[in-house]
Amino acid sequence: MEIRFLGTGTSEGVPIIAQPGHLELDLGNKKNWRTRPSVHVVLGSHHIQVDAGPDFRMQCIDNDVTKIDTFILTHGHSDHIVGMDDLRRFCRLRDGQAIPVYGHGEGLQRVRDIFPYAIRDKAEGNYPAFRLLDMPSCLEIPGGKIYCTSLPHGRFDVLGLVFVEEATGKRLVYFTDCKAVPPEALLIAAGADVVVLDALRHREHVSHMNVREAISAGKEIGGKQTWFVHMCGEIDHERDSNALPAGFQFAWDGLRLEV
Repeated sequence: MEIRFLGTGTSEGVPIIAQPGHLELDLGNKKNWRTRPSVHVVLGSHHIQVDAGPDFRMQCIDNDVTKIDTFILTHGHSDHIVGMDDLRRFCRLRDGQAIPVYGHGEGLQRVRDIFPYAIRDKAEGNYPAFRLLDMPSCLEIPGGKIYCTSLPHGRFDVLGLVFVEEATGKRLVYFTDCKAVPPEALLIAAGADVVVLDALRHREHVSHMNVREAISAGKEIGGKQTWFVHMCGEIDHERDSNALPAGFQFAWDGLRLEV
């Protein structure tokens, strides 16, 4: 199994426009340059793309993403969905076949609202084609399975994902954009090989875990290694990494893990 962290920042990206100087963010460290949250997972030879924000095109170029077999939308917020038009290129690489797009009610409706021209079985011209599908509790794909669970994120829930590779039995947890990890999610995530969690900042937030909450959730899950994503510009990679417990790390754009 391979995971490519395409983007590890917040909805505004890091640094933000007119980045405040008082945050003391070391912009000489490329690990502090964070694009919108997105991840690419390879199970066997099957390529799964999770979310596509406004930076998606350059994320694919920078991280050598040349194939997408399955797309999963965790939820319909702008930083996770607005780059989906760039899936057109992957449709052409599939001889025009529609890309299966899995999500839940709120997210799939946002796709219909934003990309009505793409809801088709076959790509036409230079447009993408999406085959919208409800994400089941367990999605079987070539190379393994993907389990999903609901995570609280403000006024609605998002999809939390657990990838299981058939050939190795390795498990990857991807829980982005969430305020907590409920008991059901803890159950399917427990003891995973790699755990990826939302950790926005040190201060409290209404719909995201802060670093303290993410550490607590990570300890409950008990993964072999835990990585944080969705960090805002208040998190400096080197400075704040030094305060994390053993086994916990801040991810960065371009990080690749082989599990």
